[in-house]
Amino acid sequence: MKNRKIILAVVLLFWITRYPTAMYAQEPPADTPPKPAAKGYFPVRAGEDQDEDQTIPAMQPDERPLTGFQQLTLGTPSERHSYWIPGISYTNVVQSNALAQGGGNGWNSTSYISGNFSLLQNWTSSRLSINYSGGESLSSDSAVGDGQFHQFAGSQTFSWRRAQLMFLDQFSYLPSSQFGFGAGTGLALPGVGGPLGSFQPGLQNGFIPNQSVFTQVGPVYSNAAGTQLNYALSARSSVTIGGVFGIMRFSESGGVESNEAILNAGYNHQVSRSDILGLSYRFSAYEYLGSPQAMGDHLVQAVYGKKITGRLAIKLSGGPEITTFRIPPGVSASKQYVAGAGSASLSYGFASGSVSLSYNHGVNNGSGVFVGATSDQVTASGDRKLNRVWTGNVSLGYARNTNVAGTVGGQGQAYDTLYVGAGLQRPLSRTANFTLNYTANIQTSNNTVCAGPNCATNFTTHIITVGLNWHARPFVLH
Repeated sequence: MKNRKIILAVVLLFWITRYPTAMYAQEPPADTPPKPAAKGYFPVRAGEDQDEDQTIPAMQPDERPLTGFQQLTLGTPSERHSYWIPGISYTNVVQSNALAQGGGNGWNSTSYISGNFSLLQNWTSSRLSINYSGGESLSSDSAVGDGQFHQFAGSQTFSWRRAQLMFLDQFSYLPSSQFGFGAGTGLALPGVGGPLGSFQPGLQNGFIPNQSVFTQVGPVYSNAAGTQLNYALSARSSVTIGGVFGIMRFSESGGVESNEAILNAGYNHQVSRSDILGLSYRFSAYEYLGSPQAMGDHLVQAVYGKKITGRLAIKLSGGPEITTFRIPPGVSASKQYVAGAGSASLSYGFASGSVSLSYNHGVNNGSGVFVGATSDQVTASGDRKLNRVWTGNVSLGYARNTNVAGTVGGQGQAYDTLYVGAGLQRPLSRTANFTLNYTANIQTSNNTVCAGPNCATNFTTHIITVGLNWHARPFVLH
């Protein structure tokens, strides 16, 4: 039965890519000449198609407030139409030394059959954006088993003359940590992806439940929902207030489950056409299911940003961080921990690709392993068109998580987690593409980690991913 599902999914994708239907809204004639390239540069998500006939819309400036809880972008496409797009994908993942196998020497294969959906609805003064991907995973290893996976990202924005109000939600239910999951492939983010994919909410690290430790028990699901108001005081200044509530849960016992509530406020001032200064305050409250411990975290940061539409987006922030504990952690008699926190992000677009970098240091929920952690996290990705049909991508992520109790009391338990990968993708048609990726997941710890019958202080997992992705052309709503 399992093999029949996989065969049917592959045959369906092959048939769709070979004989695409013509029943789409505003389908152009087959002999329509290529349109000229747009002036703005818009990064294409790795693993998604962008053939030479696809025009990138002109870019509109990024309107996200500097001191808000979203990542800055290079801008947004000037899309006036409303549309929805369905899609389907088949991804086969072959990996070694699976953590679910206790770090053994065997290899296993997991097939992901996914339905994808993106919707963009524009009104005069508001916008709705929805992205969803989900389906079934079928593994050749009984220790891994079969299951489901789901990812959702949605936002609703209302704009007035002086104010902008936004509601958003990010949800994931995955068989492993979201850190590095599907890196460089269509599994990484929900929706159909590429320039036609709807806008992602893009919550920053620090505003979503952290999952940057690979060691965990069973599938994990997390959700972060929030609202934010930005109000213009003048042509150059604005204030931002918002809040996010997040949860992290495990389908099997053994992980540290947590709730987090975050309040954020900031002041933004435009000092030049592209430069912005800001001051922000953030309070985070962490609670842990089944544990009497709870933490309150206060963070004040000075913020600098630079935006050049279609080309560059930079954000730098830093300041003091004060963490308080309901119960003194470790051997420390103090209920308070004072340190510094900061973050940096860079997005750069050029004619044939894009690069992005980010760094974050501070206290978080503990990634399902600790009751609170101090983390350093770095991520980097890039894509570049290699020739007429092939596009290459690279991705890297590194995180060091230390138990807050160890940070304060000297117990010192820590995890160093790394993923690094590279891949290729090429279009098979205007609506389908093929992807091939390799990723290595590496984790070390100064304490013995047990998964199943085996225990070790480190492990390395090799992952080879092959995928077929198809999406329809947009069905225009108006």
